[in-house]
This record gives sequence, C-alpha cells and structure tokens, in this order.
Amino acid sequence: MTTAPTTTTNAPTRTTPTGPEARLVENRSFPPPEAFAARANVGPEEYARAEADPVGFWEEAARRLEWRTPWHTALSWEPPTPDPATGELSVPSARWFEGGTLNVAENCVDRHVRAGRGEKVALHVEGERGDRLAVSYADLQERVSRAANALESLGVGPGDRVVVYLPVILETVVITLACARIGAVHSLVFGGFSAEAVRFRLQDTGAKLLVTSDGQFRRGKAVEVKSAADEAAADLPDLEHVLVVRRTGQEIAWTSGRDLWWDETVDPASPVHEPRAFDAEHPLFIIYTSGTTGKPKGLVHTGGGYLAHAAWAHWAHFDAKEDDVHWCTADLAWVTAHTYEIYGPLANGLTQVIYEGTPDTPHRERHLEIIERYGVTVYYTAPTLIRTFMSWFGEQVPAGHDLSSLRLLGTVGESINPEAWVWFRRTFGRDELPIVDTWWQSETGAAMVAPLPGATTLKPGSATRALPGIDVAVVDEAGEEVEPGRAGALVVRRPWPGMARTVWGDPERYRDSYWRAHAGRGEHGGFYLAGDSASIDADGCLWVLGRLDDVVNVSGHRLSTIEIESALVADPAVAEAGVAGVADPVTGQAVAAFVTASEGGSTADGIDAARLRALAAREIGPIAKPRHVLEVADLPKTRSGKIMRRLLADLVHAERDRRAGRTPAPLGDVTSLQNPDAVDAVGRTLEGLPADHPLLAG
Repeated sequence: MTTAPTTTTNAPTRTTPTGPEARLVENRSFPPPEAFAARANVGPEEYARAEADPVGFWEEAARRLEWRTPWHTALSWEPPTPDPATGELSVPSARWFEGGTLNVAENCVDRHVRAGRGEKVALHVEGERGDRLAVSYADLQERVSRAANALESLGVGPGDRVVVYLPVILETVVITLACARIGAVHSLVFGGFSAEAVRFRLQDTGAKLLVTSDGQFRRGKAVEVKSAADEAAADLPDLEHVLVVRRTGQEIAWTSGRDLWWDETVDPASPVHEPRAFDAEHPLFIIYTSGTTGKPKGLVHTGGGYLAHAAWAHWAHFDAKEDDVHWCTADLAWVTAHTYEIYGPLANGLTQVIYEGTPDTPHRERHLEIIERYGVTVYYTAPTLIRTFMSWFGEQVPAGHDLSSLRLLGTVGESINPEAWVWFRRTFGRDELPIVDTWWQSETGAAMVAPLPGATTLKPGSATRALPGIDVAVVDEAGEEVEPGRAGALVVRRPWPGMARTVWGDPERYRDSYWRAHAGRGEHGGFYLAGDSASIDADGCLWVLGRLDDVVNVSGHRLSTIEIESALVADPAVAEAGVAGVADPVTGQAVAAFVTASEGGSTADGIDAARLRALAAREIGPIAKPRHVLEVADLPKTRSGKIMRRLLADLVHAERDRRAGRTPAPLGDVTSLQNPDAVDAVGRTLEGLPADHPLLAG
C-alpha cells in the first residue's frame, strides 16, 4: 500500500479569524492512497450523481436490501408548516419507501444463510475474562429464531416495547435482532446505568418486557446487576416479565411469576421461526439521548429508511469488503453500535468482533491483542479512547503486537483533536491508513458527514464533507450560509432515510427541538437543526466546533471550546481537556480549563498551568488563554464520549453559590452519563479549593 503524501506543512497554522475570534486552522492533508482508491467501493463521481437525484440515489441504496413488497412512493415529506388560523407549526413528518415491506432481522441474518454463507462467522464474541465464542450466520439465525419464539410465547408482539439492560454479550445482539424479527420495538440501555435511568425508560416506553442479567464482568470483577433491574421494574403496571441472562452466576433476588431465566425460556424454544414482513415505517427502536437538562428524549427510528441508510453508509465510508473483520468498540446501547455493530455490518454480511470488557483489563494492551487475535481490518473507536491510548503508550504502541491486518481506521463521538488524529494514524495506521472521522447523532441514524476513504482527501480533525445524498450546511440565525471559515449552526437541508421520525410520546418536542428554529426555509420547507456549531473551510471541509452553547464569550470574543481543548491536549502532560465558560465580573465569561493528566504528566505540584496557558495563547491567540486551569481526575461525558462542558461550568457556579450561602441550581439528570461518578469527583476538587482561589470568585 502506498503512503499518502502530506501537504507542505507538518503542523497547524493560524490565520486571521472570521467566525469565532480565535481559530486554530489545520493545514495538513492526506489524499487517498492510490492502491486503496483503485479498489474502493465508492468513487468521487458518487457525489455528483447523488446530488442530481437525491431521492433516486436513496432508492438505489435501499435496493441493496431484500424487500418483500416494493415501495410505491420513495419519500413523502410534510415540513413544519404554520396553521393559517393560529400560526402554530405542524409537526413534520417523513415517510420513506412508503408501501414497501421488509423484515430487518431477515436482512441481517437469514438472507446470508440462504445465499450459502451460513458457515461464515458473523460474530467473534470475547468476554472480559477471556472466554471466546465464534458464532456463524447459521448459528445466529437459530439463536435469533429461538429468542423470537420465546418472545412470542411471552405475549410480545408487533409494536410492543422491550427494554434491554445488558452488557456487550452475545445475548444482547440476539435479543435485539429477535425484537426486530417479530416487530417489537427495542430500547437498549447501557449496562452501567442506574436503576433510575432504567426505570425512566421502562415507564416512558410502557415496556412489556425487561431483559437483563444476573451481573456483568467489569474491570476484573463480577458486578451484580439484577437488584438495579428489580428496583427499576418495581410496581410498573405495563411490565409483565423480566428475562434474566446467567452471566456471572451470582445469587440474586427472584420474583416468581415475573422473572424468567434466559436458558430456561429461550434455549428450549424452537430454532425455526418464520419472519413476517413489516411496513417500512414500522418502528424498529427507541434510543434515548443523554444530557443534563430536561428528561432524555426517546428518538424513534423506523425499519426501512434506517436500514437502507445504515447499510449503505457502512458499505460506503468503511469500504466494507467480504473478508473484513469489523470492530466497532462502542457499547451496544449506544447508537453507534446499533448502526455499526449490529444492523449495518450484519446487513452487509460481515464478520465482527464484540468485546465485553474495558480496554485496560487485565492490562492496557487488551485492544491490541484483540486486533491481532481476530485479524481486525476495520477499527472504529472514540477520540476519548484514542487520547487515553496516547497517555498510556506515548509515541508508539507497545512492541510485540501485529496490527498489520488493519486497513482502515475510524473515529466517532466528539470531534477528534488533530494531534490525536495524527497519533492514531502514525501508531495504529502505520502512517498510511485512511481515518474515517464520522459526524452524526442519535437523531440522524447513521453517518451524515464522513470521508469516502477512496475518494476524499483527509484533514486531521475534520469529518470532511457530507456523504452523497446528504445536504448539510452551516448557516446564520437567518438560515443563510455563512462564508468559509466562519462559525454558524450546522443544519441538514433536506430529509434523509435514517432520520428519527419523532420523539416517543412527544411529537411537539421533536418539532421544537429540531425544526422550529429554521421552519419554512429552503426548498424542502425547513432545516433540521443539529445543535452543533461548525464551520466549513475554503476546501469544503466541515469542522465541528462543539454544541452551540459550547462557546465562551470573553469580552465579546466568541471562542470555540473544542479548539482551545485541541491546543491543550497537544501538551504531552495532558490526556484530556474540557473547556467551559464561567461567569466573570469583568469579561462576562472567562475560559476555565479542566484537564486530566497523562501517564506521568502530573507532578507533585500538579499540571503546569502556566505552560498550558502559554500554549493556548501561542497556538490560537492571547484571547484564548485560559484564566483558570484545574486538574481533575476525570471529565463527565455522555455515552458517546462528548465532554459535558456546560456541566463543568454548572459545577463551578454551584460551588460559588454554596460558598456564598446561596442555594445552588440543580444540575439536572446525570444518571445517563457514561461516568456519573466524574461529576462528584469534579465537585470534590472544587470543594477542596482554598477560599481565595480565583476560580471561585465572581
């Protein structure tokens, strides 16, 4: 494979800003390797072809699936429209592949068996303790059929909701596909969430069944889970059964008549099940957003449009090949795993790896071992983990691991810092592999902005450009596109198949959260507001700058938090950085940087704050220099790895209020965070600051 050349510079350079008043501009670029481009699934001509007929393009993508009944109308779109009498906006409605019917699970399993690929490995399952299982497509078909029969024997049918509260184990994939097979609507919940978070989802969906386990293995320990499931399930009128997987063998409480063992209910069921077809718009799953304000939103995705988008996007931007071994490291409850660990890769008939445990159990080289053991070819992970690897491994990954099977890398979650991107390419990617940096959301269903690895010139830290068939733009408050390099709101200007159709039980919230701000604009009658701030450079590459409220306003200068963080993590002593704006009596807001130290990066005196301030000033500009630098043990993050910057500011203001004798404002729901303990850890750090600490003034 040829090594991609770079442009003339090897480091970011600064330019005069036109959007936020300080900008870090990345000039390094990496064209597609010639050998990779020569055999890529999708070439550069696809952009123009899709733009000429976007709906026809998505119809062609949908034909990659197996349909029982063809659709008669590819897209019916009703944008948010004011009522002539009241002026109130209608709720938008999108229906893709109307009239068409299919079975999602059949597309992911049965059709591959019918095509003679039943003996192909669908899943390499690795437990944290080292237990391993290879599951073929024929084996997966039998397991899913047994689970489907068991669900139906419990009275679960089309449209019924099933909440799944399991770790990353085979049964999680099986029950998810079984729900899709019988038309039940699944909602997966991270196995580390609290009883409160699970209960909310059970109540909100009116779930008939909860699937959980006796426990799970986490960081070398067997952690009991059933008691949290019991607390979540107590006295819910709609819940009929709790199906329990034996994972750890721990002693657990049991509610006779309600609780059922998986091995006594699913395993004896018939391995033969005839899947029925469902309308393309039949609900497939509900996935909840995680945040700290308001209750989580249950986003509804439907089968036909979602699977068409997921399968095509996976095939295109991961250049999926028949002999690939795909590993998406996300927890199965995250939307990334729905699309790139369950439905997309299985729809395309690939072999995958799923891993139960944490990256540092029993040691920090576990992921390297797994890549080598299974010959992983595509490795898709989060910037958070990449930065963690940087702090663990330094300039190169430990010797003794053969990563030569890798041919493509990917990142997802928060925007990746350019230096982390370059490190990932140099170490895991041998300084030659393309990195597919993807921007998308729970709301979008699958990737919206991502490079085509055989066609797109890459820039570290940029997801590059919208995928074919997708129309994204960066606009001002009036909905007009901003000039290159200027920051604005990221929007999607026309419907796409994978879009969430509504918020479960609250269509008005769906309208108000995503469509009200730009209703009536553009040729399709409205823009979807992603909630992210972004800019598009002169080459057409998209740079996501953070959430729209992740901007610090210092004396009228609007500074991007992600850009300041990118400068700070370039210091080898810093593993991660979270930047927030805190109230300041002189400048309105001040830049506060919360940093975690890399391995060996902290001394007895802590992180060198003066050096970090100077680094930000040098890389971006003096106005971006953090006034406050605080070393913390961890940063609170959503399940997708996004740092909750607003929560960092809220914690500072709460501590200020407490010391002033005022009642602090509530922080909101933090149970859905990836690491809710980090909130308490940051709070304790703030509590330990001396009374005269400048961060607590104001």
